[in-house]
Amino acid sequence: MGQAALLTATNISSASAIDRVYLDAMTFGDEALKRELLQLFDRQAEILLARMRTSDAGTVATLAHTLKGSAVGIGAGAVAEAAAALEAAAAGSPRERAAKLDALGAAVAAARGEITALLRA
Repeated sequence: MGQAALLTATNISSASAIDRVYLDAMTFGDEALKRELLQLFDRQAEILLARMRTSDAGTVATLAHTLKGSAVGIGAGAVAEAAAALEAAAAGSPRERAAKLDALGAAVAAARGEITALLRA
C-alpha cells in the first residue's frame, strides 16, 4: 500500500498537526515509544528541512520522500501531504519548488509545535 493510500486508509485527522489516536495505535499505547518517535521526528524534520533548502531538485525529492514516510508514521497528515506535494514538484520550476518547500516548512512548524506540547505533558 502506498503512503498516500495509507494516509487515506488510516484516516489521519487534519484537525491537529498530530493525530493522537493514530499515534496511539502505531505505538500500541506505549508512552515511551510514543515519546521516542516524536523526538526522533522532531529532530529529523528540522535536519531534513535545512538540507532541502540548500539541495538540488533530486535531493529535495528524496528528502521529501523520507520526511513523508516519517510523517505518516506519527500521524502528521499535513506534513505528509506537504512533503508529497514537494516531492512531486521538486523537478518543476524553482519558484514552484520554493512555494512547496515553504508550505512544508509551515506544516512541519505546526507539527513540531504540537510535538513540543505533547512532550511537555
